Amino acid sequence: MNFKELGISQELVDILNRNSIKTPTPVQGESIPLIKSKNDLIAQAQTGTGKTLAFLLPIFEEIDPTKDYVQGLIITPTRELAIQITEEANKLKEGKDIGILAAYGGKDIAAQLKKLKKNIHLVIATPGRLIDHLMRKSIDLSKLNTIVLDEADEMLFMGFKNDIESIMTFTPKKRQMLCFSATMDSAVKKLAYRYMNDPSIVSIKKEEVTLDNIVQEVVETTDRHKQDTLCSILKEDNPFMAIIFCRTKVRADKLEEGLYQRGFNCAKLHSDIAQAKRERIMKSFRNADIQYLIATDVAARGLDVSGVSHVYNYDIPETVESYVHRIGRCGRAGEKGYTCLFIDPKNEKMLDEIENNIKLTIKRRTIKE
Repeated sequence: MNFKELGISQELVDILNRNSIKTPTPVQGESIPLIKSKNDLIAQAQTGTGKTLAFLLPIFEEIDPTKDYVQGLIITPTRELAIQITEEANKLKEGKDIGILAAYGGKDIAAQLKKLKKNIHLVIATPGRLIDHLMRKSIDLSKLNTIVLDEADEMLFMGFKNDIESIMTFTPKKRQMLCFSATMDSAVKKLAYRYMNDPSIVSIKKEEVTLDNIVQEVVETTDRHKQDTLCSILKEDNPFMAIIFCRTKVRADKLEEGLYQRGFNCAKLHSDIAQAKRERIMKSFRNADIQYLIATDVAARGLDVSGVSHVYNYDIPETVESYVHRIGRCGRAGEKGYTCLFIDPKNEKMLDEIENNIKLTIKRRTIKE
């Protein structure tokens, strides 16, 4: 199967080919025909499976540039993900010139308002900033064709349920709704079904995406010696690009300071860092000017950076889903990946839960003296 067979125009196919995207991923192959047929859709797929293009491509096909109103809306929980989706949309814009507005906190609202005076056909927004525009009446969703909730599970986790309900009151009753989520628990289904009409279901199993290409190991240490142990492993592995996950912003701050003092090329990413600086850090990391990105889970949600070969779980995640999501940052697009999880004795219970869920006893790694 190719994108042409999925009904994607030659102009957009040419752009995909220029970006070395030739074959649809499973979530694209299953979702695009359903979306083009005007079905409501609930799609369960991990980040890194190509789900952004699974909704962007059919939305681009549907938008009529001659009509001067918002026809597509994508809501995402974090600024980073909004930026990432906007970057993908801007690439496709070369094949079909539509007006795109990225609306998220930390960006100058005056500049957004100025852009809104031009033809805007697609809005990519975080809930808070979108509500701000709706209250100002600077964005009109009354003629909206398609709305996407991206990372719906994370939006619920971050407490955006009331915001989503508020936004829905500004949209027409007859419109298509697409819900993409890494997990499909009862809370996500309840949110989705409330606003959907007999949705089709697409479920891409996480194992086929996140685990097959990734070598997983565990290092047993103590919190006191964890930083020394990590540094020994980083020197041993010397990865091309790696993400190091910490549980809290404070621990990310402390680890960045420690690694920087030891001469490692690193930067931290979390929600206390100013938006402009976060964008600069992400640009440098994508350009491989930074070797190690130290991140919290929320800041790294939806991060899709090619070239990341290693993921280090400096702190064990609080859920199995977070673990699978973290390690899915490497081993992208068929490449091999490596992940290392640092645990101390009190983490054994969570490790058992992870191993039971992924049906794998993770190999223990010993540090070379």
